[in-house]
Amino acid sequence: MLVALVLLLALSNEVRVNGYGGSEQCEYSPELAPRPHSVSILEFGAVGDGKTLNTIAFQNAIFYLKSFADKGGAQLYVPPGQWLTGSFNLTSHLTLFLERGAVIIGSQDPFHWEVIDPLPSYGRGIEAPGGRYLSLINGYMLNDVVITGNNGTIDGVGSIWWRSFTSHSLNYSRPHLIELVASNSVVVSNITFLNTPAYGIHPVYCSNVHIHNISISAPSESPFTVGIVPDSSDNVCIEDCTISMGFDAIALKSGWDEYGIAYGRPTKNVHIRRVHLQSSSGSTLAFGSDMSGGISNVLVEHVHLYNSKTGIVFRTTRGRGGYMKEIVISDIEMENIYRAIAATGHCGSHPDDKFDPNALPHLDQIILKNMTGTNITIAGTFSGLEESPFTNICLSNLNFSLNSMSPFTWECSNVSGFSESVVPKPCLDLETPSVSYTACSSMLSNRAKATTQASYSSA
Repeated sequence: MLVALVLLLALSNEVRVNGYGGSEQCEYSPELAPRPHSVSILEFGAVGDGKTLNTIAFQNAIFYLKSFADKGGAQLYVPPGQWLTGSFNLTSHLTLFLERGAVIIGSQDPFHWEVIDPLPSYGRGIEAPGGRYLSLINGYMLNDVVITGNNGTIDGVGSIWWRSFTSHSLNYSRPHLIELVASNSVVVSNITFLNTPAYGIHPVYCSNVHIHNISISAPSESPFTVGIVPDSSDNVCIEDCTISMGFDAIALKSGWDEYGIAYGRPTKNVHIRRVHLQSSSGSTLAFGSDMSGGISNVLVEHVHLYNSKTGIVFRTTRGRGGYMKEIVISDIEMENIYRAIAATGHCGSHPDDKFDPNALPHLDQIILKNMTGTNITIAGTFSGLEESPFTNICLSNLNFSLNSMSPFTWECSNVSGFSESVVPKPCLDLETPSVSYTACSSMLSNRAKATTQASYSSA
């Protein structure tokens, strides 16, 4: 009992370990120096009447601004107006600045959206075989890119894409609002995103991504729309954002089955804090199910989840391979959530019949702590794989107030973990300190060591 009490006291403190849940990326906010050169989209013949197609104007403006890449970079200024456009690509050392009242509007004509090859870690389009539509705003192998403004708006006008998805008439997978591929030093801030066809912001194979002070929304009925999707990316901060989507609000991913395993790039060193998340049919905070490259070293803290089907979910299935580990989620407030916490090894489809059913995913070393919930229907469900159970799930100081509609409180299979101060009382599978004590105590020991070293360094 004394050992368990010591562990509980330690677990109730901060769990931020250098290399384990210690990904405090948001403590290193980039300083955005003004660009020495700036031009307005008006100088390239753009017309902000909501009817004139401005794709060529955006493309020409950015082509011109490439010449300033070695001169400190440049800014493309978008003034108030309704700027209709198809897809366009950014360049390095560029700031795209949307003034208040400026709205970039995605064309509803699919012919204005180029079709490109699938991502190598997915092998095909997620929603249809073959290619995928280029996103509205794109970047490939860029460095030092800023998308910001004075609360301007990017509107994907996604309804035409949602109808095509629902009617199974898509020729290619839907586009996103922003997709940056293999890029470094990316900032997205002070923008409102509306009605994305699929994802709002999709950094994939990226490093050093800072997303803050934005809002993203799509109607509750919009099918499988997701707000922010860090995908095989590292050193990511998401903070001070409000997101309300049809499916997931934030989803961490890293590739699909054999393609993600072969590409082998994980999502790691992610810090999410002070966000307000709502989702309708999915989860406010999701891990997977496309996680074949691995997801690790994630810290989520001070988050408000509300009016959603699921609060926090870990999704995977046979054939994924990969792992989800070293994840700390703390100081979470939930209200009006059907299922507070879920982890399942039976979720997700496969890109083709070449996946390896023996490629088993691993869910391990997860800390969930300091959570409150009101009007919760189900506290949690954990359903691991018999061949690869979920292990070292550590729960501490969770208090969920269940409503009268609860069919059950917790449901568990093929999972083991440690819990203390959890209301309602969890499954016996999550009350086995002899199974998970070593892992939990090791994490806390590392944390104490890191804290001591930090104290000496600051002395």
